[in-house]
Amino acid sequence: MRKNIKVTEAIFPMPVLMIVTYNEDGSIDVMNAAWGTMLERNEVILNLTETHKTVKNIKERKAFTVSIADSNHVVEADYFGLVSGNNTPNKFAKSGLTATKSENVDAPIINEFPICLECEFIEYGECGVIGKVVNVTADEKVMNGDNIDISLVNAIAFDPYTHGYYKVNERVGNAFKDGLQLK
Repeated sequence: MRKNIKVTEAIFPMPVLMIVTYNEDGSIDVMNAAWGTMLERNEVILNLTETHKTVKNIKERKAFTVSIADSNHVVEADYFGLVSGNNTPNKFAKSGLTATKSENVDAPIINEFPICLECEFIEYGECGVIGKVVNVTADEKVMNGDNIDISLVNAIAFDPYTHGYYKVNERVGNAFKDGLQLK
């Protein structure tokens, strides 16, 4: 039997994405965003309102990075979602994390997060920010040869039902293969 529940952001898991930009003074701004995904193979879409300091920075700098949050940095990732860059301009410095300037776009890469998409700003529309992914970097610690090993990333997902974070790292099947058993 099924039960009706309150409508919420009811798709689980939701990624925990760190959207990173430079402020007008060159300092680093980071926000936690669960409402983001790939739009095309080389484009991301982030459902962000224009009131976010990060969106203002993206429009000004025409660039941003998207890092995948991991379980080793859940405290910092959550902090970036709790505190607004509009009110706390030095929130990145308070996190204790470090960053490196991207060689491909005018945005920083947070060194501690294992995967980073470097993006050029395309447009801001009804659904938020759209960016073109021009480069992807991964920490060698999460690589198996030339491929990312998701079991090593320890990416976290947001649970909108209970407001929890969950580690995503166990492979349970093979895409485009397991379903062939039913053909």
